[in-house]
Amino acid sequence: MPFLLAPGPRRKPSAPPLTPPPSRSGGESGPSPHRSAFRPDIEGLRAVAVLAVLAFHAEIPGLAGGFIGVDVFFVISGYLITGLLVREAISTGRIRLGDFFSRRTRRLLPSAAVVLAAVAVAGAWLTVPLRRTDLEYDVLSAALSLANWRFISQRTDYLAAGHDQSPLLHFWSLAVEEQFYLFWAPLLAVVVLCAARAVRRGRAVRSVVALVTGALVLGSFALSLHWTEDSVSLAYLGTPSRVWQFGVGALLALLPWHLLRGPRTLRLLCGWGGAAAIGWCVVAYDASTPYPGYAALVPTLATAAVILAAIPGRGERNVQGPYGVGRLLAGRAPRAVGRLSYTLYLWHWPVLVLAEARLGALGWPARTALTLAAVLPALATMRWVEQPLRRSRTVSELPRRGLAVGVSAIVLPVALALVVGTATLHLMGPAAPVDVKGLPPGAVSGPSLLARAAGASPGDGPVVPNPAQARKDFPPDRDCQVAPEVTRSPECLFGAVDSPDRIVLLGDSHAGQWFSPMLALAAQRGWALQELVKQGCPLPQLAVDSPQLGRAYRECDTWRAGTLDRLRTGPKPRLIVIASLNRYTTDRQLLTAAWEKTLKPLRATGAPIVYIEDTPVPGTDIPACVSGAPDDAAACAFSRAEAVPADPLARRIASGAVPGVRSISVNPVLCPGNGPTCPAVRDRILLYRDDAHLTNVAAVVLAPRLERLLTDSGALPAATAPATPAAPAAPGADGWTELLRDNFEGPAGSRPSPADWQYDLGTCYPGCPAPQWGTGEIETMTDSTDNVRLDGKGALEIVPTREGEQWSSGRIETVRSDFAPPPGGVLRIEASIALPDVTGPKAAGYWPAFWTLGAPLRDGYTGWPGVGELDIMESVNGRDTVFGSMHCGVLEGGPCEEPVGLTSGPQTCASCRTEFHSYAVEVDLGAREVRWYLDGRVYHRVSAGRMDAGTWKRAVDHGVFLILNVAIGGKLPAADGATAGPATEPGHPMRVDQVTVKVKVKGGEGGGGSG
Repeated sequence: MPFLLAPGPRRKPSAPPLTPPPSRSGGESGPSPHRSAFRPDIEGLRAVAVLAVLAFHAEIPGLAGGFIGVDVFFVISGYLITGLLVREAISTGRIRLGDFFSRRTRRLLPSAAVVLAAVAVAGAWLTVPLRRTDLEYDVLSAALSLANWRFISQRTDYLAAGHDQSPLLHFWSLAVEEQFYLFWAPLLAVVVLCAARAVRRGRAVRSVVALVTGALVLGSFALSLHWTEDSVSLAYLGTPSRVWQFGVGALLALLPWHLLRGPRTLRLLCGWGGAAAIGWCVVAYDASTPYPGYAALVPTLATAAVILAAIPGRGERNVQGPYGVGRLLAGRAPRAVGRLSYTLYLWHWPVLVLAEARLGALGWPARTALTLAAVLPALATMRWVEQPLRRSRTVSELPRRGLAVGVSAIVLPVALALVVGTATLHLMGPAAPVDVKGLPPGAVSGPSLLARAAGASPGDGPVVPNPAQARKDFPPDRDCQVAPEVTRSPECLFGAVDSPDRIVLLGDSHAGQWFSPMLALAAQRGWALQELVKQGCPLPQLAVDSPQLGRAYRECDTWRAGTLDRLRTGPKPRLIVIASLNRYTTDRQLLTAAWEKTLKPLRATGAPIVYIEDTPVPGTDIPACVSGAPDDAAACAFSRAEAVPADPLARRIASGAVPGVRSISVNPVLCPGNGPTCPAVRDRILLYRDDAHLTNVAAVVLAPRLERLLTDSGALPAATAPATPAAPAAPGADGWTELLRDNFEGPAGSRPSPADWQYDLGTCYPGCPAPQWGTGEIETMTDSTDNVRLDGKGALEIVPTREGEQWSSGRIETVRSDFAPPPGGVLRIEASIALPDVTGPKAAGYWPAFWTLGAPLRDGYTGWPGVGELDIMESVNGRDTVFGSMHCGVLEGGPCEEPVGLTSGPQTCASCRTEFHSYAVEVDLGAREVRWYLDGRVYHRVSAGRMDAGTWKRAVDHGVFLILNVAIGGKLPAADGATAGPATEPGHPMRVDQVTVKVKVKGGEGGGGSG
C-alpha cells in the first residue's frame, strides 16, 4: 500500500547530472511534476482510504463498500512512486534501483515484520493447532510478498473451502504493491536508459513512460474485466488485474498537468466530485457488486480527480484554496490518521480475527471497538519501528544497509513461522494419508458407527483421521469431481471398467464423498463405477452463483444438461445413486420443480435411482476444532437444527410423491438420537474434513451400512463379499496366529462364505490387462453354483462345465489381500485338496490350482510377475503328479526364469485324485526362503540368494491373496502335451476340504508341516 510520506535521504551523487536542471519548476524538461513538494492532502487522502477499509472490516452498517479504500491506496501509490522515479530520472539521467528498493524495504518491511512475528507468536497461543499450521503458511507467504497468490489458490479451490479466514488476509494488497514495485521500477529504469541521450530528456522520459503506462493500463483493465467475468477471486487479488489502478496514478504524475492553467471552479468541482464519488462507493457498493470490473472505475477515477484537483498549474505554488477538498484533507486530524494509516492497516485485521478465534463471532460494535484498540499497537510500531528506521542516518547512508534491514525483516517472520509450524505439525501427528485397509469394520446397522460386540467400548486412542489428515482426506477419485470452470466430466470409470454393468454416482461434492463405498460395492459385484460429479453444482436444475467464480454458475447448467444427455443416450446403468447439498435454496416450491426437471430424464433411463439424503453440514471447521480439543471431541458438537434441516426431496420420496426414486439415509448414525447437537467424532472416527463434507475414512466405514440400505431398498443385489476384512485372531498356544480358516461348512449347493471369498468373473481381471487370464485358458469364470458350490459334507467343489463348445468354471480368491509374514517370521498357507478324479484323454486340458498373488496386483491388476506368485499346488491333464513354482522379476528370463518360474518339477502323487492331501507353502523371512510341502514333507525350496534383494522383497515381503480355481486349456496343459477337445469330460470337481492361513514370529527353520 502507498505509504511513502516523502523521499528518504539519498546518497550524494558521485557525479553531477548530465545536464543542469532548469531554473523554472514548470520547464518542459525540468523535474517532472508534480514537484517534490510534500502533499499534505494526499496524506489526508490516505486517512480516507484506511478509514473506509476499517469500517468495512468492522462491518459497520451502511459502509459495506469500504473495500474500495484499497483502490484509493493503489492510485496514490502509482502517483507518488512514479513521480519520485521520474523526477530522479530527469534530474540525474538514471534511476538508482538500489536506492529505491533500500528506501522501500526499510520503510515498509520492518513494520510488516513486527506484525507478522506478533501474529506467528499470538497464533500459537490464541488459535487451535490446525489453524496454527495454516497461519504459519500465511506468515511465510506474506513475508515473501506472495500472500495474494496464496489466497487466490485457496479461494478458487472448491475443495479448500470451509476454512476460517486468515488474520493475514489483508496482506494480499501489500503483496500486490510489492510486486508492482518489483516490476515498475526496473521497467522505468530501462525506459530511462533508452531515453538518456535525448536532448529534451524530461519530455522524452515522460512521453515514453506515459505511452508504456497507457498500454499497461488498457491491457490490465481489459484483463480485469475478463477475470471479473470469469473468476472474481483472481480479478480481485491478482496483481495483473490491479496494475491499471497503479497506472492511472502513474499517468497523473506523467502528463503535463503542471503546464496548464485550470479555472479554480473547475478544480473545486473536480476535487469535491471525486471525494463525493469515493463516499458514494463506500455507501452504495457491497458484496454483491461485481468487483473490480467496471465498478472499480468509479473509486479509481475519483481518487485521481482528488489528486488532480490540487496539482499546481503553470506559475502556481499551490492551489489549496479555502473551499477545496484538499484543504479539508490537509487538516491536522486527517493527516494524523494518514501518518498512522500503514501501521493501522497492518494491525487492525489480525486483532479482529485473533480475537474472534478466541471469543467466537462478534457483532459490529465489538468489532469496531477492537478496530479502535488496534490504534495502540499501530502507534507503538510507528513510533519505535517505522520512524526510527526511516530517519536513521546510519541505515539510510548506504543502500545496502537499507536492503539488509529489509532482508532481516523477511527472515525474522519466516524463521518464527518455520519454528512454530514445525512444532505444531509434530504436536498433531502424521499428515500422511490414512491406510483405509486397516480401518475397523463399520456396523451394518444399529446405533454404533463401528461393528463391535454389544456393550463394548470403541476404546481409547487418537481420532482417525487426525485433524491434519482429515483436512486432506478426500475421496481417491483423482480429478473426477470436476472444478467450477469445467463443463464436462471425463469418463471417470473405476473398478471393472469393461463390465457392462455400472453404478453411476451423480451430483455435487456431497455425492462425491460417497465415491469410496460405492466403488467397493461395485467391485464386489464385478461392476464398474462411473462418477459424474461437479463441485458446487446443484443436481436439481437451479440457477446459482459460484463463490469460486464470483458470478452466475453457467458452467453448472452446461455440465448438468450434458451429463443428463450422456445418461439418456448411453448404456443403461444398473443403478444411479444421486446426492446433493440440500440448501441451495429455501424456496421449496422452486426446489421441487427443479428436482423434477432433473429426475424426469433420469427416470427415462429405466435404471433404479437411489437418493442418499444429504449428510449433516456442521457449518464450522471441524478438523480445526478437534485439533484444539483432541481429548474432548464433545466440545466440537454442532447444532442439529442448523446442520440437519428437513430434506424436502427425502420427505417427498417417503410420501410416494416421487415415483421411481428410493431414498436412504445414514444420518441416524452420523447424528444419533434427538438431542440438540450432532457429534464431530464417533467411535474415534473424525467424521468431517471441513465444514460440510465427510472424511473419506467416515465414508469407508459407512460402506457396510450403505450396502445394507441399498440392498434392503431392492436397488442393489446382494454382494458376494463384505465391505471390510475380518480381524485377525490371537496367537495360539503353539505361537501361530490364525488369520483364516475355512472348513467350507454349509448346505449343499450353497456358495462359499462371502466374508472370506470373492469371485473372479469372465476371462480377465477388470480392465483386461491380460486376456484369457494371461495363460491362454479357454473357460469363462462364473459365480454360478454349477461351477462353485459347497457339497454339504464340509468341502468346496469347483467344477468345470461345458455347454456346446463353451467351457465355464470357477475361480475364487480371498477378500483379504493382507496375508503377510511378520518381520523375521513365517507365513504359512495350507489347503487340503482332492484333485479332479479324471485321467487320460478325458482329463485333457484340466488345470486345477491353489496359488497366491501379491496384493499390489489389485492396484490396477498390473505388475506381474514382479509382485510375486506362489503356485502352492498345480496339476495338469489328470496326471498323477503335482508341482509348486515361484514367479518373480520380469516377464522374460530374470532370476525366476520366466515365464516358467522356479518350479519343483512333477512330484508323484498316485492318490491325489482320489484322496485329500495337504499342500502348503511357507514364506520364511527369518530363513530368507520359501518352502513347499506335500503332506508335511518339504519338496521344494527357493532361497533369497537366487535373486537380488529388491526382487526378493517385491516378490514376498508384502501381503498376498489366495486363489482356488480349475482352468481348462492354456499354455501349461499344452506344454504337457494335451489340450481340451471333444474327448475332455466336464463335471469333475476339484474338492477343497479346508484352507488355513497363519503366521508366526520365529527364528530359524520354519514350521515343518505344522498346522
